[in-house]
Amino acid sequence: MNSSTMVCVQGLTITFFGLPRPTTRRRKGLFDACPMKCLNNGIKETSNSFLIAEIQCPHAPKLVLCGVVSNYVGGLDDLESSLEESGVGLTSSLVAGVIDLCKKEVPCRRLLRFFTWSCKNLNQDLDDRDFNHAIRVLAQMKDHRAIEILLSDFRNEGRVLEAQTFCVVADVLVKLGKEDDALGIFKNLNLFKCSQDKFTVTAIVNALCARGHAKRAEGVIWHHKDKLSGAELCIYRSLLYGWSFQENVKETRRIIQEMKSKKMVPDLFCYNTFLRCLCEHNLKHNCSGLVPEALNVMMEMRSYKIAPNFISYNILLSCLGRAQRVKESLNTLDLMKRSGCDPDWVTYYLIIRVLFLSGRFGKGNRIVEQMMEGLRPPPKFYQDLIGVLCGRERVNHALALFELMKLHDTGGYGPVYDLLIPKLCRCGDFEKGKDLWDEAVKMGITLSCSSSVLDPSITQVFVPRRKENDATCDDPVKQNARIQNGDHGTSETKKKKKDRRDRHGRRKRAM
Repeated sequence: MNSSTMVCVQGLTITFFGLPRPTTRRRKGLFDACPMKCLNNGIKETSNSFLIAEIQCPHAPKLVLCGVVSNYVGGLDDLESSLEESGVGLTSSLVAGVIDLCKKEVPCRRLLRFFTWSCKNLNQDLDDRDFNHAIRVLAQMKDHRAIEILLSDFRNEGRVLEAQTFCVVADVLVKLGKEDDALGIFKNLNLFKCSQDKFTVTAIVNALCARGHAKRAEGVIWHHKDKLSGAELCIYRSLLYGWSFQENVKETRRIIQEMKSKKMVPDLFCYNTFLRCLCEHNLKHNCSGLVPEALNVMMEMRSYKIAPNFISYNILLSCLGRAQRVKESLNTLDLMKRSGCDPDWVTYYLIIRVLFLSGRFGKGNRIVEQMMEGLRPPPKFYQDLIGVLCGRERVNHALALFELMKLHDTGGYGPVYDLLIPKLCRCGDFEKGKDLWDEAVKMGITLSCSSSVLDPSITQVFVPRRKENDATCDDPVKQNARIQNGDHGTSETKKKKKDRRDRHGRRKRAM
């Protein structure tokens, strides 16, 4: 050890030893999650150091190991040497506690090395429960190699894999594109002393369907259908989502019919999943069939006494908005209200957005006023719509919507100021931009945009220009002058006329 530092916090003596910690890679907040209330939510160091060697408090060993693992000086071998020198007596619960504290602050490989070092020192004293917990934590960090190493050690030591651990591991592997590995673990669960029961079969089916592998999930169901008693509805929901993930309307409809043939009435989730699949498919292949086919599904839902909710209508409105079907979107909103379904703020957002994108700003503003009579949308509603208006170069409408946002005191003004101030300055309205800047500073809002945008000598003003030929045609003074000079068209138009006369002459001579 090269140096030591004594720190006294509320009567507790804390000694730090070791090398300086690099300030460029220092991660804050590691000790904020520590349960040591007596240390006032953290340890305040008087010098840069990394290894806590002596802390006279109940949680000293945990902080010692956290300080070692969270240090980034040296490689993994240096980490192991530092752990050996710490002299902390390991217990199974201590290892699990250190992993819990460090999982959000420490890279996966350093946490993996700490855990393998702990396993080597504890041997069989590490509980299966804590080993399962470590696998779940490292799996959630999405390191495929770490999962392989831990599962290999797990099987070699003859430990018992918990069903919850398999659920987490299977889900992460499928998300990483390793569905073959997930199925391989499922087929060999007996090697991990874990049974293939209803819970594990449902877990692998859910994991596969979540990423669209519905066909492989149906294969698992076929081989283990005798173990799914009581979980049929959950399985069918997963299959519906899996086929809708691929936008396969035929297979999704087949699952719905299969549920009905088994005297199982599809619930609201099943129909909304099918409706999403149908609308997404029609959006790409048959935009004209969006509304009629969606309304047929809703009519079928009502025949089973399942009333479509605002989510059902929002699915349809989202696809209509992406297809720029303004009239059909407004008709759907009216139909929604007549059917007794109250729109939420997302419904109004989808309608207003398509109106703004299609240039119907007056109608959009009226819908906003209509919405304010019964709803109070979150800041995201205003932020997104103001962004749409700025993209359409309607800054005045954006400012009016921003004033409405402040009137209802929704909060979340920072992103709007960051958008409007540069936009106004680039449009040449530096005075209004400066007013907004001063307003934000007065409200105590920290802005992300630089103050240099307020300087006209730095910010380049965007001036929209039209083509010279178009401007000449629209200016009556220049047009009259051109006619008086005998110029009845542009040089490009004259050339086209000459080429047409030449072609006509050649065809006439050929005849």
